[in-house]
Amino acid sequence: MRRKRLAVVLGTALLMLGTACSSPRESAPETGSAREESVQEAGDGKETKEEEAAQTQEQEASGAGADSVVTDGRSFAQAHDAFTTTLVREENDDYEIPAPPEGLFDLVSYPSKVGDLAAYVSSDPGDGEKHPMIIWVVGGWGNGIDDFPWCYPAWDNDQTGSAFWQSGVLTMYPSFRGGCGNPGYYEALFGEVDDIVSAYEYAASLPYVDADRIYLGGHSTGGTRALLAAEYTDKFRSVFCFGAVDQVKYHNNSQFTFDKENEEEFVMRSPVHWLDNVKNPTFIIEGSEGNSINLKNIQRAADNENINCYIVEGADHFSVLAPITRLLADKILEDTGAEPSITVTQEELDDAMNQEPVVPLPAMTRHVVEDLGMTFSCPYIWEVVDTSGEEGFELTAYSRYEDDNVWDMAVLYITAGIMEDDNYLSDMAQYLTDEGYTAEETTVNGLPAIDVTGAQESEDGSYFNNRYVVIQKDDLCVGFDFFIHESYGSDADEMFQAIVDSISFGE
Repeated sequence: MRRKRLAVVLGTALLMLGTACSSPRESAPETGSAREESVQEAGDGKETKEEEAAQTQEQEASGAGADSVVTDGRSFAQAHDAFTTTLVREENDDYEIPAPPEGLFDLVSYPSKVGDLAAYVSSDPGDGEKHPMIIWVVGGWGNGIDDFPWCYPAWDNDQTGSAFWQSGVLTMYPSFRGGCGNPGYYEALFGEVDDIVSAYEYAASLPYVDADRIYLGGHSTGGTRALLAAEYTDKFRSVFCFGAVDQVKYHNNSQFTFDKENEEEFVMRSPVHWLDNVKNPTFIIEGSEGNSINLKNIQRAADNENINCYIVEGADHFSVLAPITRLLADKILEDTGAEPSITVTQEELDDAMNQEPVVPLPAMTRHVVEDLGMTFSCPYIWEVVDTSGEEGFELTAYSRYEDDNVWDMAVLYITAGIMEDDNYLSDMAQYLTDEGYTAEETTVNGLPAIDVTGAQESEDGSYFNNRYVVIQKDDLCVGFDFFIHESYGSDADEMFQAIVDSISFGE
């Protein structure tokens, strides 16, 4: 077989596989992203029954219930608006916000009481229709946003909220005061409530959003923020709070920037005192191995038919997210009447937890390869690096993260060369068949191609599933060489196919 670049197809690619997969992971800024959440916040779900009883007695003795707090008959909105928080530490950050996947999300600014704040918002679908939207508030104590919505949503710890936009629900990820160069400072669950309301106002102003079908959801610190927002305003159609606490003091108080000597500062940040103010359906969900004691405290204190509390047995603070956000996304899409109609049963939650984990397709980003007159798409979180050398043209594409999942552990090599033999593709297919691969002649977007599958053994005896697609465009041949460890089975196949389907050449 005569060829200039594609002579070394599989061996060279495999030798480079270890280098690509062990590339340094960039440090993610602590901006309130999904990756920074930890179990130290709001307890770690390890309380014994004795500790739970002691904590409950302490709350009752100290007057933790809503009825024991003197609010002068004011609503939470009235009390919140009349109160001025005292910050003993003025903290903020200036982490850079990465550009979102083009065509999927937009980076916008929404007006607030302290000035314009950044947010990711689903792009206009362009169909002239109005669509439901959820505002998702992540956990952790940072007030910023980064690329967490498009990172792999682990089945046992999916804080991304991506189940909503993957299901077709428009999604907004707001940053808050003090985060990512925003005006203001971290207020640890006080001013951030105002920012959530401002995010609603922005979402409602978008011409492609149904202002009557804007939902709110959050996890952990984000769940507490969402519950406080539900007590502050009735604008949200329904609210979903995962792992919220009844009193702010059960969060990580090392993050408190306010005057901890002033009890009223705590009251203004603790949902348990304002549960009667919830006007719209609000669902509070937690695993039995997570912060369930806080949910039980809310359940005991609440005398409000709009508040629905659920404890999922055998789950923890994180594992409830992936299955149940998918359930809620479907319910949002079905909630089309004049009035909110979402209901949730314990049986539905248990069924959701028993479903098989899914491997979703990643958000994709389009790349233009001018030298080849070609475009293709690959996962947003992948880097595409020019690794050309003496042997000719080569690009290497791999994730900038190294987590144990198919998005982060797959690697792609793109090679190109001039075809000097009219029978090159068929000869290549026969050669690889003789080497033990399965090869077939096919087309990719109307162009002649071969599609080859097999496995490669590394020097340490590990096996990698390999798919190799070679496309002919006039006298140019371009190869897409995919690798992933055999332990992932066929989980990466759909992602690989999406990349192949995206390949196109200019005229």
